[in-house]
Amino acid sequence: MTAKENRFSVDWWIVQKRVVYLTAALLLVAAGAGAFMLYSYLYGNPFVRVSSETRAPDGARFLSFEGDVRVVRAQTRETLLARSDTQFYPGDIVQTQTDGRARIQLADGSTLFVRPNSVVTIRDNVSFSFEGGNRTNVRVAIARGQINVRTDAQPEGASNIVETPLTRNNLSAQTGVSFGVREDNTEDIRVSSGAVDTATRGGEKTTVRGGEYVALNPQGNIRSRERLLDVPQPQSPRDLERIAARPRNGASVSLRWQRPVSGAPAHYRVEVATSPFFVAAGKVIERDQLEATELHESDLRPGVYYWRVRAIAPSGQISEWSEAQKFTVEAGGSSGEQVSIAGMSFEHVAGNVYLARGRSQPGNTIRIGERETVTNYDGSFQLQITVTPESREIVAEVADSQGNTRQSRFPIK
Repeated sequence: MTAKENRFSVDWWIVQKRVVYLTAALLLVAAGAGAFMLYSYLYGNPFVRVSSETRAPDGARFLSFEGDVRVVRAQTRETLLARSDTQFYPGDIVQTQTDGRARIQLADGSTLFVRPNSVVTIRDNVSFSFEGGNRTNVRVAIARGQINVRTDAQPEGASNIVETPLTRNNLSAQTGVSFGVREDNTEDIRVSSGAVDTATRGGEKTTVRGGEYVALNPQGNIRSRERLLDVPQPQSPRDLERIAARPRNGASVSLRWQRPVSGAPAHYRVEVATSPFFVAAGKVIERDQLEATELHESDLRPGVYYWRVRAIAPSGQISEWSEAQKFTVEAGGSSGEQVSIAGMSFEHVAGNVYLARGRSQPGNTIRIGERETVTNYDGSFQLQITVTPESREIVAEVADSQGNTRQSRFPIK
């Protein structure tokens, strides 16, 4: 018996471990790509409908702001001072203080003007694709104060909702409306143009159209509905007008305005202040129950003033304030020796931005670079300036109503 020789042999290959891992990874990627291509072929691209839903809100930003305006972030509850590059996200809160106001653009192109002493929440502000088209949902809620909304640029299919403690309002396109929430828990709606579909907490549903005014009681029921009382228009002094004071005396100023275009006012209220925000500390004249369309003041000292007027109807409806008009009372009989700047100081704000403060004669014009301002009735002034990094001093020019000027140099400390 003879043994058969086994002629089968196996050659072993030595393969590096990383080559095995790389091959496995390539196979997994290829399998994933194949699965995605098969799914896309059968059901379409799964990412088509995601589009802009995950984007930051379009147009949710400040167009402008003045004074003390703050933003409370919904996620962190952090309170931030307003900046030109601040962007809003759902749930963020805008707070304006006594001297603050802000204009905001929302995702549908509408503008929201937040007046002083107001609290507004940006609840929804999204733009997304839906079945081949674009949709925008905008929803804001006012807790207190007053806001003005315009939907001139609202696209078709957009939803613009304004909520108050007592109402829910759906704004149509081409609508101008203001909502007021008072401390006594009453509210009002003024529609200057367009239409607003309103549902109240009391269960009433109505459409408020252009030229209408609606007032609500604290229970959420419509207390009155009447023709909108329009804003009286100031005539004089005109905005930026300069008025010369008598030597060693104040100026005689006549404030005049036009009757409202719509509505029947019973009387008017006029305010004059040294602040464009008409804060209590800056008011110098407050007159109520004025039946005529003019008011005469005989002793306004040199300085910068702002004035505004509003109307009150027999029913108690109050119009909005007119736009503030600025005028300057200039000292008379000054000489070049009286033109000067004293107590100049600089406060660093950020980057190359400083606040320049000082004193001069009331009514004088202060110019630094391309910026200028007029001193207040007490001679004080404040001006925001931009200084180049290499600058060690600034040149300030002061001018009075008689054409006398003087330049002074001040070191930046």
